[in-house]
Amino acid sequence: MQKSAFKTLIFIALKHYKKLIFTFSLVILENLAFMLYPIFGGFAVNKILAGEAKIAIIYIFVIFGIWFLGAIRRKIDTYAFSKIYANLAVNIISNERNANASVSQTSARVALSREFINFFEHSFPMLFTSVVSILGSVFMLYFYEPIVASFCLIIIAVLAPFLPRYIRKNDRFYLKLNNRNENEVNLIEKGSPVAVSRHYDLLSRIRIAISNREAIGYLIVGSICALAFSLAAYLLAVKQTDAGYIFTVMNYIWTFAISLDDAPRLIEEFSQLKDIGKRVNALENDDKNSDEIR
Repeated sequence: MQKSAFKTLIFIALKHYKKLIFTFSLVILENLAFMLYPIFGGFAVNKILAGEAKIAIIYIFVIFGIWFLGAIRRKIDTYAFSKIYANLAVNIISNERNANASVSQTSARVALSREFINFFEHSFPMLFTSVVSILGSVFMLYFYEPIVASFCLIIIAVLAPFLPRYIRKNDRFYLKLNNRNENEVNLIEKGSPVAVSRHYDLLSRIRIAISNREAIGYLIVGSICALAFSLAAYLLAVKQTDAGYIFTVMNYIWTFAISLDDAPRLIEEFSQLKDIGKRVNALENDDKNSDEIR
């Protein structure tokens, strides 16, 4: 069967669907709480300014509830995904033995396979959070400031055409990076000091190039989102509304901006995962080697 990141992710999702459904249900609840947070915040600001401290203190319970939910999710995540990774590693070792792969290559591929678990543990919740936050923020802004909401949609439309080229460049970087990582153990064992030095120098240059692209993307997104903040500030100043309303609008714009900023990092992680999927066979093999490893 042809190796691919998509097939591996589907395999993991189907085999461990109960654990994933439970953990992602908590992700959904956490995102819902964050989307409602600005409304409670705006309400609390108005009550504070009105001197109604006892009612404003409800805000404290809202904040605590959000963080308590997040703490529970993180605890359950660690337990669930550690178990999933242990099972995945066994499958990979069994498959690599059947393919007569070297110990160094097997070790490298087991390490690389951790990215599949990172996808479910970190990248997918981040992707879900980003999509919900971007669309949810725009949706909520339409009830407060429709012009600002429309401008946020224009930002998305302006950035979207640049994604395919950005993704292709990232794919090339991660191809080079993982080629190096896969042969690292063998190089450390047998390579000359000059070869080892050249290897780590090249690794550092690739990682710096990836980081530079992320920084540029961060700056571009931040600069464009600053225009949204400026537009909102102007409209709110003209409207002369109350402080709670201003707090709510600014928080939804901030949520939109932060979530949009996650996009370059997510694209990098997906490029990494696509390349690893071509290298690593994590699908279950029902032969006796698999049973021996267990």
